[in-house]
Amino acid sequence: MTTFNPVELLSGLINIQSLSKEEEFAAAYIADILRENGVEFNQDKKNIWAVNKHFEEGKYTILLNSHLDTVKPNRGYTRNPYKSEIVDGKLYGLGSNDAGGALIALLGTFLHFVEEEELPFNLVFAASAEEEISGKEGMEYLFPRLPKIDFAIVGEPTLLDISIAERGLMVLDCKSLGKSGHAARKDGINAISKAIEDINWFNSYEFSNQSKELGSISMSVTQIKGGIQHNVVPSECHFVVDVRVNDQYTNQEVLDLIKTHVNCEVTARSLRLNSSGVNKDHPIRTVAEKLLIRTYGSPTLSDQSLMPCESIKMGPGDSVRSHTADEFIYIDELEQAIPKYIAVLTQLGEELMVS
Repeated sequence: MTTFNPVELLSGLINIQSLSKEEEFAAAYIADILRENGVEFNQDKKNIWAVNKHFEEGKYTILLNSHLDTVKPNRGYTRNPYKSEIVDGKLYGLGSNDAGGALIALLGTFLHFVEEEELPFNLVFAASAEEEISGKEGMEYLFPRLPKIDFAIVGEPTLLDISIAERGLMVLDCKSLGKSGHAARKDGINAISKAIEDINWFNSYEFSNQSKELGSISMSVTQIKGGIQHNVVPSECHFVVDVRVNDQYTNQEVLDLIKTHVNCEVTARSLRLNSSGVNKDHPIRTVAEKLLIRTYGSPTLSDQSLMPCESIKMGPGDSVRSHTADEFIYIDELEQAIPKYIAVLTQLGEELMVS
């Protein structure tokens, strides 16, 4: 492997604008690193992926994945978001924390193992597109085209802790129907009043199945619109509900249950972003215990939701910095990441051999 300097390589990545659906230059950058290290790779749309040199069909296969794209820089930036800067031990730049640091660290981890002949597992590295918008040409498109994946490590900023469960997301468009009439006479049926009844249900209902890592399902009414003028009883009221699903339900199960409790019409914008994680017997839990790595359940969404396999989320940086102005990652966080990933994979290999 050629000299791998994660700080230098992340700095170069930051200097490349890579908004969602505009990842082609960032993909070329990652491809160049693989090429310089003698690794054959595949490109499909704006996704780059590669396998370890001694890949064996039928062997337990681990995916190392993070995303190429960033959100648009917000108006609060005081620095050039597309120019990397190191100040007081911090590397500044759009995508440094979410999730360029994890992407570069996972790439370095993959290159560490890529030539090994006696690995107890296969490794697949994938730099994918459109994560920030849950797009159709990122992981959802790529995953079926990869070798069969048994387990995934998704690179996101977690302070190098391990998220062993992640909430799913479902956005509901709801419509309460009434009957219009004159407000002075209180004619008709007020759709806003009917909506309030259902909104109160969304605000108070507790799902029976709780998650050890994620707790209960969260439902928040986030938008509402009703009425056409002050003296007309509204015949329709529309509102939106943000539902964060724990790992005890599928999105479809939650939607079906909601429909049995409310009177409004309910339409899910999508059912594709399900909760994810690992079961209680997965060896990654033992790995975390032996390496003294904290585990937790994550409230934020990632490409895990599009992976039909067990997975964890782990990476340098801190989720609270994601999408903030003057985004940064600490240099020492980045430098600790590759050794920590290597330790996790090495210990996981030992656990797989025992099992």
